[in-house]
Formats: sequence, C-alpha cells, structure tokens
Amino acid sequence: MATFTTYDAVGIREELADVIYNISPEETPFISNVGRKSVANTLFEFQTDSLASVDTTNAVVEGAGATAADASATATKRMQNYTQISRKVVSISGTEEVVNKAGRNSELSYQLAKKSSELKRDMEAILTRNQAADAGDSSNARNTASLEAWLRTNTSRGTGTTNGANPTLSGTTSGYPNAAATDGSADALREFTETLLKDVIQSVWTEGGDPSILMVGPTQKQKASTFTGIASQRYMAPNDGPTTIIGAADIYISDFGSVSIVPNRFQRDRSAFVLDPEYASVNYLRDFEVVDLARVGDSEQKLVQVEYGLEISNEAAHGVIADIDVTA
Repeated sequence: MATFTTYDAVGIREELADVIYNISPEETPFISNVGRKSVANTLFEFQTDSLASVDTTNAVVEGAGATAADASATATKRMQNYTQISRKVVSISGTEEVVNKAGRNSELSYQLAKKSSELKRDMEAILTRNQAADAGDSSNARNTASLEAWLRTNTSRGTGTTNGANPTLSGTTSGYPNAAATDGSADALREFTETLLKDVIQSVWTEGGDPSILMVGPTQKQKASTFTGIASQRYMAPNDGPTTIIGAADIYISDFGSVSIVPNRFQRDRSAFVLDPEYASVNYLRDFEVVDLARVGDSEQKLVQVEYGLEISNEAAHGVIADIDVTA
C-alpha cells in the first residue's frame, strides 16, 4: 500500500510566521542629540552674540575719568529660520482592514506606525543636508535652512575647479541662510584626515564652543576609527544621571576634550560635522499628528505630518569638514 504524504495531501495550512521582520534603520542621531523647542510662527527668530576681542592694551592711568567714547556696546544679531511641513499619507481599503492578517491586527495602525518612522528618517536627512531657507508661497513649499547651510565660521572646504564655499545670509551678519554652501567640484575632494579634524575642533574651541560630537556618514566613520586619537578603552555610561550622547561608537581624545564619534546613515557622507549640541535644536510649530482625511469610497485615509525647523543658536559653536572624497 502506498504511503500517503504531504505531496499528496490537499488542505494543509500555510505556515506564515506571525511576525514582520524589518531591518530598515530608524535611528535619528542628530534629532536625538540636539534640543527640542516649540515655536509659534512659521518664521521663528533668535539672537546671537559674542564678546569683544581681547584687548592686550587695556591699561589706564590711575584716577583717569571714563567717557562715553570708552563704551563699545554692540548689538546682538537677529537670526531667523522657517518651518517646513513634512508628511506621509496612508490609505487602506475597508476589506484589508477586516481580513485576518499575519503579523498585525490592524493594517491601518501598522501602516501609521511605519509611516511615522519613515517621516523621522526624512527629517533626519533634511535637517543635516545642505539646504537654504525658503519662505515659499502658495505654489512652493517652505524649506527650513538645514545644518550645512548654517556653518560659516569653523569650516574646512576643498579647492579645485569649483572651490567649496560657505553659505550666505539674507542680511550682512543676520537673517537666515538664503544660499546653501557651495560643494567643491570633483577635483576639490580630499581624504578625511585626522589633521583636518584637529584643525576644525581647534577652530570651534577657539571661538568658544565645546565640541563633543563628531557626526559622520558610514565611510568617514570607518576612516575616523583609524585616527591615532581614538581612545584605547571604552567606558560605561554613568548610571547616576542621564546619558547625553546618543549613538556614540568611539571616543576621540582631542587636545580640547573628548569627542564622541556618532555615525549617521542619513547625512551626506561627503561632510563631517563637529557639533556642540547645546547650541542646536529642532523647533516644532506642530508636533507629530495624525489627521483623519475624508473617506474615498471604501477606503480610510489618514495623514501623518509634522511642521518643524532647525535652530542653530550660534553657528560658531559647530564646524564642518566638507568636500570629503567618499572613495578615499
């Protein structure tokens, strides 16, 4: 008698795991490390200031009087940026929502959670890119000035057919970044070296910043791991207080303090940022929200959106090594 096997059977249930495996990265190290604020207008403003240069001739005659001419007060600088709206839309049919599904009970809830994670990834890439501010109009979206478009003081840029160049402001020394940084041409690209890093860290420190993060893309993370200043030991974060650096992989011991090397999948690999996170924040006009949209026939639609902008409280607290060759 022939043995009856699964090859002969009809009606065997499928074996579909009740789990959905997703390895797409969701970390947003820039957003996670900088501050968070609320604003009340699409154009938000803040002030920056600095002390006068050191005067090594500051000596007066004993008993000398003071005059108005001695006063050298300077005005603060009024800086600006715009908020930007980013969003995702989910549309689920009524049938899909009620059928029996593996890995999730509600398709709508699952897709909303997925779109929220995608939205955060978009924000991370937008906030760290080289994008100028744009007020927008009824036909064009507003853009917030992103990190690379703010950095003008502590910069290292390549020279070539087209030299790397700093971004510009809408005013002489104030306003918002109205033009992004100029990327150097292919012959302006150079290898990311420890010397370049040390120069920018020194520049930030000299300006008064206290750099604690080097944020780099994947190629430059591997390069930075070979620098001689990398600490030979790893330390556990203290358990008696909050850990302020998120995503640190290595510690670089510079002449001006320890710097955590934080890899970022979503920033441009051709730029490396030296950051003092105390002087940066993501400002929200509207926090993440889910908005019900009108039904279209037998489908339910929802909108996930956020309105936000980048505040660089004082750009001299940060630095950038730009025009890095990602193949070197």
